[in-house]
Amino acid sequence: MDQKSKGRLIKLSADVIASASVVGDAEHRGPLGDRFDLHDPDDRFGQSTWEKAESEMQRIALSIALKKSSLPLSSIGALYAGDLLNQCVGSAYGLLSFDIPYFGLYGACSTSAEGIILAAMGVDAKYFRYAAAVTSSHNCSAERQYRTPIEYGGQRPPSAQWTVTGAGAFILGRCGISPSPLARITGVMPGTVIDKGISDANNMGAAMAPAALDTLIKYFSSADASPNDFDLILTGDLGRVGSDILTDLALAEGLDIVAVHGDCGSMIYDGLDRPDVNSGGSGCGCSASVMASHILPRIQSGEYRRVLFLATGAMMSPSSVQQGLSIPAIAHLIELESVGLGE
Repeated sequence: MDQKSKGRLIKLSADVIASASVVGDAEHRGPLGDRFDLHDPDDRFGQSTWEKAESEMQRIALSIALKKSSLPLSSIGALYAGDLLNQCVGSAYGLLSFDIPYFGLYGACSTSAEGIILAAMGVDAKYFRYAAAVTSSHNCSAERQYRTPIEYGGQRPPSAQWTVTGAGAFILGRCGISPSPLARITGVMPGTVIDKGISDANNMGAAMAPAALDTLIKYFSSADASPNDFDLILTGDLGRVGSDILTDLALAEGLDIVAVHGDCGSMIYDGLDRPDVNSGGSGCGCSASVMASHILPRIQSGEYRRVLFLATGAMMSPSSVQQGLSIPAIAHLIELESVGLGE
């Protein structure tokens, strides 16, 4: 396969058989609230710490997805999971009770797409009949780790994003196994790490937008497609500030995505009467919960026939933030189609 602009579109076939989402109170009160599978009004999910609550969200999300799939636990060949906590301990502890071969991932906010890509590749290559991807974030655990404890009450600039309390789980299988999959994955493009020198942890949209543009340019130079071929080009999670930057940068490169662009970080809190969400949502659980609860059902129904899912991640760590380093970013891309398209 040709490799253009150092980007590679990997054509494959895998079905998303089931998905599930678990969120906190603010997310439930947002415009997508009635579409999530489960929420907790106090964001604790019956646990004594925020970190344990995040692990519990992953456990619940995967349990719900497995129940929806009607598959036995033993049929899942591999589990790809990650979160924002040091060494991805939220996933490691949360998924202890599942006897599934486990791969821990860190892709920041892009982790949902990273996990889905790896699961789809394993399924398409017939290493596994079924595989799962899970990810999460929790506002309170992320704020404590990356910035300041919520008790500190620090003021946040308009460009800041609110870390979503949420988790998403996805079950993937070989094409044709499920009679009514949510969507079919027809191609993936892993992203390249891009660093444009942004060092402000309260402006992640600016750090991630160039990575999103880089992957989009590489995709459209590799694929026989244009933005108008898609019902939706979905980013996650640039927020409102980052989305504006992306569409402006894309226009400067001759890519007009304005009419079909949407962003998970903007969608999840749009219209919510809370000024502290600022530019919108972020965190691993943002795009994961929006994709699981809002986008995949619309693909299954045929409302969306073709979707590009472009999950972005700001690859910073507590140490890099404290040292004032710039923020590398990445954007992984997935092609999704409603089953039956072109048949």
